[in-house]
Amino acid sequence: MQATDQQLETAGNALGDLLIQQGRTMATAESCTGGWVAKVLTDRAGSSAYVMAGLVTYSNEAKQAILGVEEKVLAEHGAVSEPVVRQMVAGAVRATGVDVAVAISGVAGPGGGSEEKPVGTVWFAWGTGPDNTQTRVQHFDGDREQVRRQSVLYVLQGVTEFLKTL
Repeated sequence: MQATDQQLETAGNALGDLLIQQGRTMATAESCTGGWVAKVLTDRAGSSAYVMAGLVTYSNEAKQAILGVEEKVLAEHGAVSEPVVRQMVAGAVRATGVDVAVAISGVAGPGGGSEEKPVGTVWFAWGTGPDNTQTRVQHFDGDREQVRRQSVLYVLQGVTEFLKTL
């Protein structure tokens, strides 16, 4: 799956429209995408009405200090895991006071993969807090940019569908 600039813009605008319609605010907690989700959302004029913060927590230390991800969870599961993205969403909601947050942590490559978590493995979470968070894992093909682009598109579409159920 390729993710073009046009697809990213369309998905970002659809999410922005829905956030405006619902009167909700959002924050991103990004690792492997390095703020790309926040960038897509804020490419649109007027996005300050619904985007409150974009937190790039690339290192484990930043995940702990900014988002409150527990050191033992990182040590036990690794940064690319369901428990970590769950805690990233909860931390982003807590730190920013938004209605909904998304989190992404993955192995974009070209190195860093393992047998258990090969390059292209990306964990996602979105939710309103610890009691209402959905998680997903995807395995994307392609180079670093392709994995990151696909991740951004996937999370934009995923949180849009999630918000439609609230």
